[in-house]
Amino acid sequence: MYIYGDRFSGNCYKLVLISALLDIEYQWVDVDILKDETRTDTFRAMNPNTKIPVVRLDNGEYLWESNAILNYLAAGSCYLPEDRLALARVQQWQFFEQYSHEPYIAVARYIQRYLGMPEERLADYAATRAPGYKALGIMEQQLACSPFLAGESMTAADISLYAYTHVAHEGGFDLEPYSGIREWLQRIEDQPGYVAIGHP
Repeated sequence: MYIYGDRFSGNCYKLVLISALLDIEYQWVDVDILKDETRTDTFRAMNPNTKIPVVRLDNGEYLWESNAILNYLAAGSCYLPEDRLALARVQQWQFFEQYSHEPYIAVARYIQRYLGMPEERLADYAATRAPGYKALGIMEQQLACSPFLAGESMTAADISLYAYTHVAHEGGFDLEPYSGIREWLQRIEDQPGYVAIGHP
């Protein structure tokens, strides 16, 4: 299996983390989004949506969209339940991540870390504040009720949301008031097999 991505992208890191936790072997291929390497004809053949990550499976097929790949890799493991309601709870948080969290937490980080806060993006950056903190507040509320987002044990939902939450400070978000989130981050980092973003 090949993973095409950026080592410091949260969406790509989801796949690195689940692979480490489940001891899944893969080859890593660096893709530089700032050099438009996702817009080449070769990359478009893998993902017409021109985004990372992309995975090339053992059979030669390609799969894209980070949470779809994450769930493919997690299938059959303790990180993706088979019970219908339990699975829906995981997916509920993954949809939340893509629609209510990532567009603000990750975008702010991209503007600050990758682009260096250019003048023309400051309004976009400012627009991430309120919805980003709203997303963190919703997570904090849930983590007051259970140790992990979808219940008593860690699932793919936690991996999806950990990816950008743990680096939210790189987008200017202050996690200090969110004790539940900070304790949750530590629980994930204490998992056997855990690897940090930037690996391999």
